[in-house]
Amino acid sequence: MPGSAVPAPAEADEAALTPRGPWWSRWWVRVLGVFLASRVVTTVILLIFAAGQGKNPWTGAHPDYFSYATIWDGLWYNIVAVSGYPASLPSNDGLHVTENAWAFLPGYPGLVDVVMFVTRLSWAPAAVLVSVLCSAGAALVFYRLMLRVGLGTSTSMFAVVLFCFAPVSPLFQLAYAESLYLLLLAAALLLLVERRYGWLFPVVLAMAFTRPSGLAFALAVGLHVVHRWLHRRDDPFPVRERVLGVSLAVFSAVAGIAWPAIAAVATGSWTAYTDTELAWRAPYIGYTHLVPFTPWFQGANWWASVMLGVPGWLGVIALVLLVIVYAVLLFSPAVRRLGVDLRFWIAAYSLYLFAVFFPQSSTFRLLMPLFPLLGAIAIPKSRAYRVGLVVLSVALQIGWIALCWGVDGADWSPP
Repeated sequence: MPGSAVPAPAEADEAALTPRGPWWSRWWVRVLGVFLASRVVTTVILLIFAAGQGKNPWTGAHPDYFSYATIWDGLWYNIVAVSGYPASLPSNDGLHVTENAWAFLPGYPGLVDVVMFVTRLSWAPAAVLVSVLCSAGAALVFYRLMLRVGLGTSTSMFAVVLFCFAPVSPLFQLAYAESLYLLLLAAALLLLVERRYGWLFPVVLAMAFTRPSGLAFALAVGLHVVHRWLHRRDDPFPVRERVLGVSLAVFSAVAGIAWPAIAAVATGSWTAYTDTELAWRAPYIGYTHLVPFTPWFQGANWWASVMLGVPGWLGVIALVLLVIVYAVLLFSPAVRRLGVDLRFWIAAYSLYLFAVFFPQSSTFRLLMPLFPLLGAIAIPKSRAYRVGLVVLSVALQIGWIALCWGVDGADWSPP
């Protein structure tokens, strides 16, 4: 209408969150309703797989839910919670470091420890409880984040649906640190979008001791500060915010290297953390040094030559094409609607993964911090499209549990 004002993003956000009508129509009730529905579906799937699970290194045959939910890295987090970290790095040949607890940051097991103390629950139910509560919180914050970048209530709610039913969403009720990390990350991104820099310092610190991606967040904050500086004439960038923004970027970088530094001091080996992480890729390509931006090419060569039986250079070409397509998609209209700050995070975390991670079955899990992209996927409003995506997500959940979580003999596909 002529003369009517279009609400600013913050005003539109507040309008969407203002309670109207009966309690069951409020935004947080709808988000939690979606979350609970998704957990019912995933619980049924997990129970079916648990009933068919044979004896494995962690449980006997046909384990109960909590036993099944705490296998794989859940055991490592349990070791951290009960025994802490080794003072010396283990080795089976006196030369190469083997898998050990230093790869698992203390944030999640520390929180589970607190819950165990308060509730007197044992490790397994306490770990599952923490994961479920944190993932519910992440869904709530994610909805607010999507509203804040201007996607509207319908798209924001469907983005939450995709988040809750995602192929790797079984981790929301398993003994893994992802739920806690996604809650912290969603909160950090919301605070960054709202430019509430002071509140970000404790959140960034908690993130840095939950999952190893502090350097990626430091890069995202740095890009955010540079962008604000370049656009300061159109979007004022006061001195106080400049100081806070730069300080936050530096703090994030320091937090990102804090855990490797602690591991180095505690064990006497300056490469303790990276050597520990490299132990997990040794079964694929042997013991190597960490050279940034080489692991994906090593992985492409390995998957092509060893697993597919084709020349390794074909895998490298496929990887290069994949990177090009992904980079182009980041500039697509749908992704641009997420706003510059979320795109900075997506680019920074993608670059971090490309620099240090060796692609294997854990890749699906390590892609979870790219969850803001679900907002772009949620934009089309076709009912057939949306229903189809949910059905596909549930089917992919089944596939992920079958491939990565369920154990079949000497399993080489960890989650």
